Amino acid sequence: MSNIDQQCIDTLRFLAVDMVEKADSGHPGLPLDAAPMAYVLWSHFLKHNPNHPEWPDRDRFVLSAGHGSALLYALLFLTGYDITLDDLKQFRQWRSRTPGHPERGHTPGVETTTGPLGQGFANAVGMAIAEAHLAARYNRDGYKMIDHHTYVLASDGDLMEGVASEAASLAGHLKLGKLICFYDDNQVTLAGKSDVTFTENCAQRFESYGWHTVKVRDGNDLMALEQALKQARREVARPSLIQVRTHIGFGSPLQDSYKVHGAAMGKDNVRATKEKLGWPLEPDFFVPGEVFTYMREATKLGKDLEDEWTQRMTAYMTAYPDLYQELYGRLVGQLPPGWDADIPQFDADPKGMATREASGKIMNAIASKLPALVGGSADLDPSTKTALEHQGDFDPPPTGQLEPLDTTETQWAYTGRNIHFGVREHAMGAIVNGIAAHGGFIPYGATFLIFSDYMRPPIRLAALMGLHVVHVFTHDSIALGQDGPTHQPVEQLPGLRAIPSLLVIRPADANETAVAWRVAIESQDRPVLLVLTRQNVPTLDRNVCASADGLRQGGYILRDAADGKPGLILIASGSEVSLILQAAERLSEEGIAVRCVSMPCSRLFDALSEAERHNVLPPDVTARVAVEMASPQSWEKYVGEQGVVVGIDRFGASASGEVMIREYGFTTGHICAAARRLCNDRGIPAS
Repeated sequence: MSNIDQQCIDTLRFLAVDMVEKADSGHPGLPLDAAPMAYVLWSHFLKHNPNHPEWPDRDRFVLSAGHGSALLYALLFLTGYDITLDDLKQFRQWRSRTPGHPERGHTPGVETTTGPLGQGFANAVGMAIAEAHLAARYNRDGYKMIDHHTYVLASDGDLMEGVASEAASLAGHLKLGKLICFYDDNQVTLAGKSDVTFTENCAQRFESYGWHTVKVRDGNDLMALEQALKQARREVARPSLIQVRTHIGFGSPLQDSYKVHGAAMGKDNVRATKEKLGWPLEPDFFVPGEVFTYMREATKLGKDLEDEWTQRMTAYMTAYPDLYQELYGRLVGQLPPGWDADIPQFDADPKGMATREASGKIMNAIASKLPALVGGSADLDPSTKTALEHQGDFDPPPTGQLEPLDTTETQWAYTGRNIHFGVREHAMGAIVNGIAAHGGFIPYGATFLIFSDYMRPPIRLAALMGLHVVHVFTHDSIALGQDGPTHQPVEQLPGLRAIPSLLVIRPADANETAVAWRVAIESQDRPVLLVLTRQNVPTLDRNVCASADGLRQGGYILRDAADGKPGLILIASGSEVSLILQAAERLSEEGIAVRCVSMPCSRLFDALSEAERHNVLPPDVTARVAVEMASPQSWEKYVGEQGVVVGIDRFGASASGEVMIREYGFTTGHICAAARRLCNDRGIPAS
């Protein structure tokens, strides 16, 4: 190890230690032990441009062990990203650019938000899928426009989490050879030694998944780390796990103790650590001039690499103008002209169709003109109707090279747009996040609404990051029938609606579903969940009802009282909208002036101005009934203290959908009875 190597590593270590100490909060243990592997990667292998963190062909680095964020911030600062020494000194403080865990979009150079363990690892699998697909679709001889690696730094805790196992299994199956994971094997967790709960042979486990593995027995051996990386990069047909034996809190009096995992070490321990590793005691946040100069070489190197890529792109534009236009549009997030031109309009039909069926037709109408739309389901395509016809499957090549898999269909490895996630809902959610974070895609995942429970962490993180992800959740209520309460969602809708920024859209019929897909594709700064029925629902007559475009405002007047002055407002989402229309007809015959409101997306409705909301729900009309086959918790603010919610406060049962709907009170008669009682209580007369 050269002197400059050691100085750079120790600078990384002690910038992190000083950050944590100044904040009196954080995780100094991982930066002290993992700095050498991070240094080798960032100084000798990582392809990136600190002056342009979003260069499309950069390598991706994911700190899955997000609690070690101080190490990442030190790397970003030293290599020339838009991070200052003052930013490091504000670690974990109010409005700091260096928050406690890395946040995408908040700190330049952070690829994805990490901290909930295992999520970053699975995100990285998604990034590797994205790279493989773009490379296979757009690269040509002499024009490697997409050619980069995805690197992960993961901890014991990451590999304990089930989501990492799910994602690793799929990555091995897909032969994602450009995915390389450093496993920081320090054998300590927050509460004690890892062998209290974790004694498996991780290398053997990953080998069984189809990964290439290599062990580095000393985390300070730079030559061994470099050789391991070179070996992993040569292994193009398998993802690689580099298991590095380290010592948490290296060099400190707390080395190998859980006490150095998640708390500042204290002045005495910091002093002892600096003395042992030969680091100046003063000043804090010390950066030797030669380290600064050496590490900042990444800025010039990155610019040169991107300039060369830009020149190659210019030549590619001439050689393959159509491919260039398509690739460029994807990389910058442009929607192709006319992408929605073929979305069908559905004729009025009392029998109608399930909104999942309508969604499948709409997706396929979009797919032919929107190559960025890529995704799949958790082994449920026949039920969720989310397969993209004639778009091929995202399959690995038998040999790890780009070769025809089926010459009769000219289907090439990795070019297919249907990703088979298998029965791995949690990994699916995190992987589509990684695909979206990579860029160039509008990824989607699909399963039954009930199984969104397996996906809550990545859904929440997608909302936190503002990722353009679409989830298609079908079988949205007790009306799915005889599969019973284990498969019948009750509490899921209000729980999902509670996630900030997330758009949960439950369309009423096929035409609302078409508008919902338009909103989902256009909403580039947030995830969207489409919640769809298994059972048929009427396709509403839009000559009688308002246009389905009203969905864009979240809640709209679907059908109003004859004079536009309602005494009663009925509100519903999804399949229950046709039910309130039927109830309104009966109540109108009794002389009650009824307004029907379709509320497919409460968050869009809440974003309207007060005047717009009051136009739909006038404050002086307090007689309101909301109807939804779910827990009523998200409806109280729309019906008010004097309104009624017809919902579900218990689990379902195993019976046909028709029986479930009847027995749980979702009938015209039941709704009318609830409305009459409310009108009587409010003194609203029938004329």
